[in-house]
Amino acid sequence: SPSMSAEESQTTLGNPSIKYTVPDSGYHILSQGDVTAVIVDNRAVDDEILKGHRAGYSGVASLVHTKHADNLFVPSYAGLNYEHIHDGTTQERGILFEPRSAPMELRVVNERTVELYQASTPTWKLESVLRYEMLEDGTIEMTLECIPRAKTFRNGYIGLFWASYIHQPESIDIHFRGSTRRDGKPEWQRGVTPSHGVLSTHLSQDDDRDFEHDEDFPLSLAFNRSNQFFSEPWYFAASHGMAFVQMFRLQDEIRLTQSPSGGGNGNPAWDFQWFIPDYEVGRLYRMVMRAQYVPFESAEQIQRVSRANRSALGQPVETSEKEQAVLQLEKAGVVLNRNEAGVINGASFSKKNLNADSIASLAAFPELESLRLYETDATDEIIKGLRPLHALKSLDLG
Repeated sequence: SPSMSAEESQTTLGNPSIKYTVPDSGYHILSQGDVTAVIVDNRAVDDEILKGHRAGYSGVASLVHTKHADNLFVPSYAGLNYEHIHDGTTQERGILFEPRSAPMELRVVNERTVELYQASTPTWKLESVLRYEMLEDGTIEMTLECIPRAKTFRNGYIGLFWASYIHQPESIDIHFRGSTRRDGKPEWQRGVTPSHGVLSTHLSQDDDRDFEHDEDFPLSLAFNRSNQFFSEPWYFAASHGMAFVQMFRLQDEIRLTQSPSGGGNGNPAWDFQWFIPDYEVGRLYRMVMRAQYVPFESAEQIQRVSRANRSALGQPVETSEKEQAVLQLEKAGVVLNRNEAGVINGASFSKKNLNADSIASLAAFPELESLRLYETDATDEIIKGLRPLHALKSLDLG
């Protein structure tokens, strides 16, 4: 896991130059494009914005989209909820759920960025900031920065856990690229957990780490592994015509976790875990992930629309994903140019085939250097869609 000194902090945890305000309400609304989210601390709220929101459930209290006005999450709970700190040893419930009860301060940095600060916690002595930043496309980028302030973790590692409690989706299953074998070819996998704590956690094909834990460790989700392995650190699940996509950096070595009933009967939990092995007291550690909430059509469509965000997190493009983008674009009449090595480095669009979907497909080609949109009447929205193409050197608008 990556680590860095406090001088490199990107949040109010270690960067005193960042200014912020603290609203009395304990929550703040972020809105961009089609998406609106309410970020909340771990106090109870009951008003016209958050009705009956329970104490302990910090994070994204509400997530709505112009295509689906109802909250994705169980209204009294939350999504991207900072739930557990542990070291694999059996502890009483309140200690394992310490992030829920230790005081938090909600800090509004700007109109798109909110942080949840938690001082060194009573038992684990872990100080942290969770930053929720809403990006231009409505994606939430969540950054955790934390500093262990004492040698409290007996097994030498820090275990952290986030939960998203989903309100009555038609299917409780999750979907990711991977295999039932560590060396298997990546294919679409459906993550199915028959009951809470059974086949609950999916590891990367490369994750051979073993974290020592007590046999009677009460957080059954954390160490009960499935028979499936993911090839890329991201997954999605669908609810009421929408998809919730959670994406991670390779270097954070995240584990994907699910429960069929974590939020109550018919309310699954779509979760993830982060472990900090061989931690050092006083050192700052960082984890970064993104959550995207978009209309759902198919697994392939979600793969396509999430590509730019996954690339921004450093995820490489799978060969089959690149091949699929080529087929889609060439079928639509887009002309793709290749260099001497056969790498696609240019594309030419016409008015007929230029749309947000085809532009999103270009994210599968990180080497793209030139783009021709001649006489296409490209809109501002289309031009914004080009921002993930960091290698782009030439843009011909005619």
